[in-house]
Amino acid sequence: MTMATCASGISPSGPVHLGNLRELMVPHLIADEVRRGGAPSRHILSWDDYDRFRRVPASFPESFAEYIGRPLTAVPDPCDRHQNWAEHFKEPLRDSLDRLGVRVTEISQTQMYTSGAYAPQIVTAMRHRAEIDAVLAKYRTKRAPDPDDDDPQGAAAYYPFRPYCATCGRDDATVTAFDDETAEITYVCACGAQHGPAPIAQVAGKLAWKVDWPMRWAYERVTFEPAGVDHSSPGSSFTVGGELVSKIFGGEMPLHFGYSFVAANGSAKMSSSAGGAPTPADALEIFEPPLVRWLYARRRPEQAFSVAFNEEVGRVYDEWDALSRRVADGKADAASAAVYARAAGTSEGLLPVTPRPMKFATLASVADITAGDEVQILRILRDLTAENRVATLDEVRPRLDCAQAWVTEYVAPADRTQVLAEPDTARLAALGESERAALKLLTEGMTADWSMEGLTTLLYGIPRLQRGLPISAPPTDEIRALQKAWFIVLYQLLIGKNRGPRLPTLLLALGPDRIRYLLSAP
Repeated sequence: MTMATCASGISPSGPVHLGNLRELMVPHLIADEVRRGGAPSRHILSWDDYDRFRRVPASFPESFAEYIGRPLTAVPDPCDRHQNWAEHFKEPLRDSLDRLGVRVTEISQTQMYTSGAYAPQIVTAMRHRAEIDAVLAKYRTKRAPDPDDDDPQGAAAYYPFRPYCATCGRDDATVTAFDDETAEITYVCACGAQHGPAPIAQVAGKLAWKVDWPMRWAYERVTFEPAGVDHSSPGSSFTVGGELVSKIFGGEMPLHFGYSFVAANGSAKMSSSAGGAPTPADALEIFEPPLVRWLYARRRPEQAFSVAFNEEVGRVYDEWDALSRRVADGKADAASAAVYARAAGTSEGLLPVTPRPMKFATLASVADITAGDEVQILRILRDLTAENRVATLDEVRPRLDCAQAWVTEYVAPADRTQVLAEPDTARLAALGESERAALKLLTEGMTADWSMEGLTTLLYGIPRLQRGLPISAPPTDEIRALQKAWFIVLYQLLIGKNRGPRLPTLLLALGPDRIRYLLSAP
């Protein structure tokens, strides 16, 4: 049975962000689906680490500009912990892919080019340079010169190979001659060096991108490879590659389609001033791995979507939990159940999940109110689960850790909960008669049913009781307005703000004695 090969390509020139993750998730899901069907498949990840270092990313020292034009693997690690610049950015992605259950076969293009693995293909491309140039010419458009363009216009002669100068190590070299018989190359560099003639197999360098890509399709026998929509438009890399792969390299164009972009909402970490696009590791700080998979699996590749890092995180968890319940109850439609299965695990098995997946917003509120104090967190969670108490925090991990990370990293300090240390005597003294009566109803009635449900019923019911209505009377616009005003009073007296975490959760966190102390009128 023929092996299906799904391919991804990532350039480790900087942090690998959530948009890049789609380059990996799309072929992963397809390769895994093939395996689920009983056929062999592999997912290769080609690290484009032999690409030139184009520019210094924001927040990195400008001193690295001296390495522009050299291979990424010839640039030092900015933190001196890895072998080179490329490895610095590979490592966090490897860890994220492992957590996501994405298994890949890694291929370093530096290793492939420098080992001579592509030497026959390079010679073939150079000998067929006129044919390649003719294909490229069909799709060239007039545009401003780009120093990073691997398909230059106006050159006296076209050569699809770009050497890295043996003297300065940069790709500022110009090929001046190639002997089709001996496969020897001659080039000059902007640094003043002249090299050759020398066998091209002994010269450092790589094929131009639009030639390199179809060469690899043929070499790896790629069955499927996606790319961003910019590579899939008419005249793009896919169009050119489709002609070159068969004409020059004797291969076949893989199945492919363009995927759209991934954005992020509220992604700036509060603890970081560097900014930048969020990475898979950032997402996995606040989302359990199956949820990250679900965000990608539930959208068609051509659909753009955003990953939430703001208050929408709780809504995403709620949607996932609702889907999980429908699947467990056999009430999910076939399409939703299939997406859930692809998110919850792979053909190798299910991914780890939180044993007791409590509501994310509740865990975030508890983490916020307690400032991460695990003794207090456990106390509150036990109060919240009176009928089947949480025994240890391990039961609610890793979701609890995700909630705590979200509060710490993505909630502004001004928006976090700070319970008042002492009663606000001025505010208490200014209370009206109705407000004092409401506080009395709360402090006298709250211990009758000290649970989330009991406190919720009491808090929402007090404005009804004050109007002579049953505590569970249907809400009206007037009652809703009174509830809102009543909640503002409580927030002001407990945390000094007009809004905060859900009041039942806040009361459970504080405990009866602390509540009575802060609400005691002078």
